[in-house]
Parts: sequence; structure tokens; C-alpha cells
Amino acid sequence: MSKVFKKTSGNGHIALYLGKRDFVDHVDSVEVVDGVVKVDPSGLNGRKVFVYLACAFRYGSEDLDVIGLSFRRDIWIERVQVYPPTGETTTKTPIQESLLRKVGEQGCPFSFKMPANLPCSVSLQPGPNDVGKACGVDFEVKAYIANAADSADEIEKKDTCRLMIRKIQFAPANNKDGPKADITKQFMMSDKPVHLEASLEKEIYYHGDPITVKVKINNETNKVVKKIKVSVEQLTSVVLYSSDTYAKAVCSEEFGETINANSTFEKSLQITPLLSNNKEKRGLAVDGRLKDEDTNLASTTLSQGDKDVQGIIVTYKVKVNLMVSSGGLLGGLTASDVTVELPLTLMSPKPAANWIKGLFSSERTSQLTPRKDETASEGISPHRTKELNTNEEKHKVSFSYYKRSS
Repeated sequence: MSKVFKKTSGNGHIALYLGKRDFVDHVDSVEVVDGVVKVDPSGLNGRKVFVYLACAFRYGSEDLDVIGLSFRRDIWIERVQVYPPTGETTTKTPIQESLLRKVGEQGCPFSFKMPANLPCSVSLQPGPNDVGKACGVDFEVKAYIANAADSADEIEKKDTCRLMIRKIQFAPANNKDGPKADITKQFMMSDKPVHLEASLEKEIYYHGDPITVKVKINNETNKVVKKIKVSVEQLTSVVLYSSDTYAKAVCSEEFGETINANSTFEKSLQITPLLSNNKEKRGLAVDGRLKDEDTNLASTTLSQGDKDVQGIIVTYKVKVNLMVSSGGLLGGLTASDVTVELPLTLMSPKPAANWIKGLFSSERTSQLTPRKDETASEGISPHRTKELNTNEEKHKVSFSYYKRSS
């Protein structure tokens, strides 16, 4: 194992070790989150050491946190005791065995198995003038010293250490044929319709790759198709107290193709949705990131369909729009649209087996001493760990953050 991610508590009595920070969701199962906590028993004063893994959804920026309320909800949380050992015997993973060789006899292994219906790590892009931690879904591994497992919110910062991790999905290996859709529309003052058919070459496209849309038009009317508009929309479903879906165009391009009356047209058109062209759009969903590393548009959320997922669910669609006019002096005033939509799966390809070596270029952590400012650089605030009151009505907010104009 070439890298180790480490975080030490303020008092130096515990240290959290992970062999990686990206854990892959295979749709039907998720990679086990495993690591080791190094414990110095001399500083515990009879207390115990626990570790928890939490999936949380922050649905308000930090400046909205007032009168002790944190706009954060734990979607899922699990705690385990690592010291003193509980007596349970579990098989150590290869990562744990490697970490234990580095840590020594004071190492205490732990592991978590996440359910398959948890959302992936997704952030909602803040506006140019927004400050603080972005809204979105994040995952946190935290080790702490306490008398009881459920007292994690009452302990002092010096008795804790934490690392953010990510739950990610990669595109399936088998890419199927792309979807196809068509529509026939009849117009007033015309005996025959216009027929529009659109299709994608394949089902899955990778981030940054051009999307090829094959368009077929049979214009049997006496009208003229003035132009073709192809766009990609991101649909972000925020599932918390209720389900709300927000649509944002991430790519749009017009093609000046003219299809005269009683004629046909067939052509493949290309567009490329990129985050770099959408940096100013507040509320756009992007893949979760650690620190300030580069990211991309949020990947399509894959699910089994029969399980309820809370948090953020991302989908995409391609829209093909024909601007049809009657021609003549009133052609522009009597224009009409013909639109067809196609589902789009936008994801990252599955890397090679040694993909971890190329990640986190901004944080080469082969050394086992964390930077002093590491906590601050991850946007982790000690007072953010407080769970929401069980009375959820106190914390219901309108998602104005997402509804603002893009």
C-alpha cells in the first residue's frame, strides 16, 4: 500500500488511518469501509474509543446556521467500539493488515458495511459570491474518545479525529445501444404532419466526451424548419422531507439547418456538456470532491429502482427541438416547436486496478504526519457534527439555495 491517510486527535491519544478515501458503489453492494485506529490507552482515563461512519445531507450554507441549529441531516450513521476490544472476531482485510503493520500493537481495526440505498457523494455548486461549505451529500469517518457511543456530539474537539471519504459509482462495463424516441406533430392549416426521430449512439457517455445525436426529420407539411436546437439538461432530485426536482441546462447548441416543406433531413449532431462551461450556475450538481481538487458534472445516479434513496439523485436528458415556421411575412410570429427527449447516462469510466495511485494529486500522503491546517482545508468545523433535533419540523426549510436562478 503506497498511501496512508491519517488524522490525529488534538490530544494525540488516538489517530485514524485509512488506506483509501474513495469507496465504489456497485449498485447492489458497496465496498467495505475499513481502517485502523491507533490508541494510546494512557490518555483515556477509563473512557472508550469509538468510530462512526455517517452519511449526511447539508441543505443550507453555513451562514444560515443560527441559534444553534445546523442545516444538516444524518441520513445514515453507524457506530462501533474499537477500544477496549469487544471480543468479536472478524477477518482482517488486506488494507487493515497493511495498516496494522505500520501502526503496530496499538492498532485497532474497524469496518463498516454501507447499505446500497445510500446516495453518492454529490455537492451543489455554490454561486460566485457564496462562502462556506457547499450543500450536498458527504460521508465522514470519525474516531472519538467518550464514555458511551452515542455521546459523540458532547465530546471536545481534542478527543476526536475525522476524515472525509467519498461514495462513488463508475459506468458499467457493458455499454448498450442508445435510446431512441420519435414524435409526429400535426399543424393547423396543414394536411400532413412533421415527423421527428432522435437517437443516441450508445446508452452511456463519459464525462468530457462529445454526445452524438442522430436526427431524422420528415417534413410533410407546408411549413419550414428554421433551426434545430440540441440541449442537455441535468435533473437533480432533492429527497429529504419531500422530493423536489430541479432542472438546469448544462449544454445547449443551435444548428442552422433549414428543412423546407415536403422534404427530409438526416444528420448526426454533436454537443459536449462540460462543468467548465457552467462554473457560474448556482445549485448545479457536481461529483463530490475532497479539498480543492478538480471535479466534473455529477454522474448519473444508478440504483436498483426498488429502494428508496434519500439525499440527491441525478439524471440527465437530451432534448431535440425543431423551430417550425410557416414562412412568409408572418413566419416568425406563427412559429411552433417540435420537441423530443432522450434519457442520457453520464458517468466516469471504471479505472484500472491501480487507479488509486493517480488520485488526490494535491495531497501526497505517503508520510504519516498530517498538515496542521488539514482540518480547515477540508471544510470541517467541529460544531458541525451535531445531529438535528428529532423534531424535524424545526428544521424544514425551503430549498431557496437550489431555486435561485442559474
